[in-house]
Amino acid sequence: MLELFGYIGALFIGVVLGITGGGGSILTVPILVYLLNYNPIIATAYSLFIVGTTSGFGTIQNFKKGLVVPKTALLFAIPSVIAVYITRKFIVPRIPETLLYFGSAQLSKETFLMILFAIMMFMAAFSMLKNKKEENIIEIGSKSLTAVMIQLFFVGIVIGLIGAGGGFLIIPALLKFARLSMKKAIGTSLLIITINSLIGFTGDVQNMEIDWLFLISFTTFSVIGIFIGLYIQHYINEKHLKKIFGFFVLIMSFFILYKEILS
Repeated sequence: MLELFGYIGALFIGVVLGITGGGGSILTVPILVYLLNYNPIIATAYSLFIVGTTSGFGTIQNFKKGLVVPKTALLFAIPSVIAVYITRKFIVPRIPETLLYFGSAQLSKETFLMILFAIMMFMAAFSMLKNKKEENIIEIGSKSLTAVMIQLFFVGIVIGLIGAGGGFLIIPALLKFARLSMKKAIGTSLLIITINSLIGFTGDVQNMEIDWLFLISFTTFSVIGIFIGLYIQHYINEKHLKKIFGFFVLIMSFFILYKEILS
């Protein structure tokens, strides 16, 4: 039964990605961990493939609409993709199984990654719930190219650790520095996420055995969901949906913290 809910969740991930251009990928790891009982290390690796492939299909659809700026995407992807690959290939395997001891209690590697994931979910929810006008965001003082590249490198480390796309971190950088419109920032961020996730996943392929049958079947449901989302996108209010989904992600972040710390 939980497996069925897991695949329904995969479909839901794609639907949200198709409608909003981002956000759905933040649910991939919780679904893999809490519904399908995957170890968080494996879950974050599988999430990179699922998010990367699903975002790739979203990128194709946005490219057809002229909402992707490839040159900007490649420029912004370089520092983050290097960081994602380094994180998955070298950093994650070398994180100690036990990070800290608190008397008789301890903080394990898996718990640490899930707590970090919950914090990122909280930030993503805050980003979706915040009332902001595109013009106000674009007018924020632009940073130097070096500062943005450093910022994106650290975004890549976060993506590598938690296995999520990081669109809520990438889109503001595209708005502030590249001066893209909101729609083009979303479309371009999907291409960056695709590059980051799939190349980051190659670091995992070298470190663990991959259940390709499961991974491809789960990803297929997510991709089907994207096309469903793109179809119904014209019939619903995207802003209202994003608010509802933001509250859902916020609740999920507290649920993960409860599961990892208190239960």
